[in-house]
Amino acid sequence: MGLLSALFGGKKPEDNQQEKQEQKNFEILKYDGIRARNMNQLDYAIRCFEQAIALREDPETLHYLSDAYIKTQRLDEARIILDKLIKAAPDDVSALITLAHTCYMQEDYGNMDLACQQAISLDEKNASAHYLAAKAAQGMGNALQAIARATQAIALDESFAAAYRFRAETLWEMKQAKEALEDIGKVLSINPDDEDALLLKGTVLAAQGQAEEAGQCADKVLEENPFNEKAYVLKGRLLAGEKAFDEAIGLYTEALELMPENAALYQERGRVRYLNEDKEGAIDDMTKALELNPDAEVEINGKFDNF
Repeated sequence: MGLLSALFGGKKPEDNQQEKQEQKNFEILKYDGIRARNMNQLDYAIRCFEQAIALREDPETLHYLSDAYIKTQRLDEARIILDKLIKAAPDDVSALITLAHTCYMQEDYGNMDLACQQAISLDEKNASAHYLAAKAAQGMGNALQAIARATQAIALDESFAAAYRFRAETLWEMKQAKEALEDIGKVLSINPDDEDALLLKGTVLAAQGQAEEAGQCADKVLEENPFNEKAYVLKGRLLAGEKAFDEAIGLYTEALELMPENAALYQERGRVRYLNEDKEGAIDDMTKALELNPDAEVEINGKFDNF
């Protein structure tokens, strides 16, 4: 048998042994990486997956590695792995969806759209691909296309709460209040505690002069999550709009006791103090907001100029 193998180019026993050892090493690294990933030890998981794919570019391991890169915000490296995965398996819709998500985080809406279109060409009934294409269209400034894509996603999955919420946000940006509220109603029928939907509803209602109903939306969010910054801002602005400045200041003070490092809340309290003719208090709050978030200097200065 050894002679025949030698004559006809068969693998040597030592070659077979080396392949078996590499396979064993690959499996050890892969499953050590999976265990580390499940325990949220992502740096160690990444090292395991990197060494595993150096031995064998297994599609499943490439998926795990790209996911770990994304979770640790190593987005450029994630895209390299995803590009490699898609080249090896161009019909892998899940890889294309992950690539679209990654492009979205990098605000690379052109390549995000390309990934979505490739996914749709492979699976035209993939609601997630249409939804992400909607977000890509919005990122590229095409609101009508964004609404059309979100509508396709909803048609494919009538329980797709995120698509309804996204369409509502886009409609509201276009000041289509009635249609936006209809979509928000759909979201809340699926998940009555959806904080983003409740706050968007409150924002729309406030713009329509329904301050009491808008405040109820903020209150409901705060009942479930007393750390929701946006709910405090919405309620505080409603109170300030009614010239209930002391009540608004008290609300922001309570919020800052829970979140003492929140620059936005200091900024909002400073705005109300200024309106309440407490210029010294307003300056103190705006100074604190700048200490916590120096990048907000232009915005804060703009607010003072407006006052």
